[in-house]
Amino acid sequence: MISSKFSTSAAVLMLISFISIDNLYAQIDRESGEPFATRSEVIAQRGMVATSQPLATQVGLDVLRRGGNAIDAAIAANAAMGLMEPTGNGIGGDLFALIWHEESGEVYALNASGRSPLNLSYDELMEILEEQGDDAIPAYDLLSVSVPGAIDGWFEMHDRFGSMPMDQILDEPIYYAEEGFPVSEAIAGAWQRSAGFLSNQPGAFEETFTIDGRGPEKGEVFRNPDLGNTFRLIAEQGVDAFYRGEIAEKIDEWMRENGGYLRYEDFDNHNSEWVEPQTVNYRGYDIYQIGGNNQGTAVLQMLNILEGYDLAEKGFASEETMHLMIEAKKLAYEDRAKHYVDPDFYDQPLDRLLSKEYAAERRELIGERAMQDVSTGVDVMEDGDTIYLTTADSEGNIVSLIQSNFRGMGTGFVVPGTGFSFQNRGELFSLDPAHPNVYEPGKRPFHTIIPGFAMKDGKPWFSYGNMGGAYQPVGHLSILTNVIDFGMNIQEAGDALRWMHNGSTEPVQDLDEIEGGRGTVHFESGIDYQVVRGLRSRGHTVRIGESFFGRYQGILRDHDHNVWIGASESRVDGQAAGF
Repeated sequence: MISSKFSTSAAVLMLISFISIDNLYAQIDRESGEPFATRSEVIAQRGMVATSQPLATQVGLDVLRRGGNAIDAAIAANAAMGLMEPTGNGIGGDLFALIWHEESGEVYALNASGRSPLNLSYDELMEILEEQGDDAIPAYDLLSVSVPGAIDGWFEMHDRFGSMPMDQILDEPIYYAEEGFPVSEAIAGAWQRSAGFLSNQPGAFEETFTIDGRGPEKGEVFRNPDLGNTFRLIAEQGVDAFYRGEIAEKIDEWMRENGGYLRYEDFDNHNSEWVEPQTVNYRGYDIYQIGGNNQGTAVLQMLNILEGYDLAEKGFASEETMHLMIEAKKLAYEDRAKHYVDPDFYDQPLDRLLSKEYAAERRELIGERAMQDVSTGVDVMEDGDTIYLTTADSEGNIVSLIQSNFRGMGTGFVVPGTGFSFQNRGELFSLDPAHPNVYEPGKRPFHTIIPGFAMKDGKPWFSYGNMGGAYQPVGHLSILTNVIDFGMNIQEAGDALRWMHNGSTEPVQDLDEIEGGRGTVHFESGIDYQVVRGLRSRGHTVRIGESFFGRYQGILRDHDHNVWIGASESRVDGQAAGF
């Protein structure tokens, strides 16, 4: 007979053993085998749409089912997103897109960002700021409003590659605007926060975007009939309705009455631009960005630097890997602060910035300890709300599209009867006359929004992107290295641990201030504490949380099985769906 003492001890040991095993398995996701939770990818044959709002995803899928292509679906989904997630985007903002066109076998890049008012000079701007007591362009001021470029971007894409009539593309967004849609959870929270401080802005914000003066609750049905009417005008009259017709005239009149600076002439003169995409090869994959007056070039610069290290051997989220990524980010962002501006006003040194030789020079600056002072290596000749979506069709076309108001719901200025708020991108001009990004009339400001695209062996491979202001290049870097270096699938790559480094110089600062310091590294809570300790011993300042880590969508082309694979942010409202 076994003694009761022995039985009790054995039971305790067995319980401890079970607890240890349970804890072990609790730390390993059942699908990926990684120490973070994930869900399965979405797989379909004929088409795929991934957005940050499930109803908008369904709007895009509906267009594909009715015979539209990926370009048509992207426009429809973007229109629905402006209605359903006005906390991140809308037709008062700008747009960038990378498009893989199967028939021509090429990647096309569209810069649909708007310009500053033609009738506001630099000297006049500085006088106004001095009178207001401001030392920078204020975010929620009419000075920060630039021409919205999204609508022109839709029509540029549609005119070149679309297949379905615009009135059919916009019919579902019009229906939801007029009949209403239930507000999803994460969007409801952001909407309520924005409504709390934007309701006092001049214009029709409160009557357009609130219910009895408050933001809608989760599940509450919301309507925006004014936006529905704007969509109808655009569907019936085309792009001129917005830039040369009734809408432009309303905006001109309201701006004059309220001390604004945009005029009909600014809208009449607006045009989007098809540009040559920027690209580098990273370990056999051709990575594409738009560049110019957005920060996509930083993704390519960081990849060039990191290509000199065997990240796969060092391991995902290891101390060494994280140290190298943080230092590469610091180096690229100092170039970002100085050279990423409207190319119509500045001859960007792209050959130098994107060369493997320059990357090797910058790589030499990375040592075992955190850099305390960082500057750009080429002489002159933060949080933002956005949406990212991607679509693919049965013909093989793919769209990678990003669109934004910049700060949440933008400025909060709503011209009565239009149903949308103006962006505040003009805040991102520098006031230093010597800076390439200095404010000038008719100039495009610096943008944080960047769509991503990648090719493998001459074939379209991966359309991806994430929102999140200055985080976006870091997000792109993380997604790409998670897949290419660490072997994750595209859903795992988005669900994996995220990080951000804050403290780099910003493109709005004076040239003599362009020298970033050590800054602060932020991790999601899943980081191994031994990694935190190791990074701190190298001189990094590390925090857990206290930052924003963006949201992600992606579509991958599996050529072996001839299917689309979709992924969407698992932390909030998004959805990838196919058929």
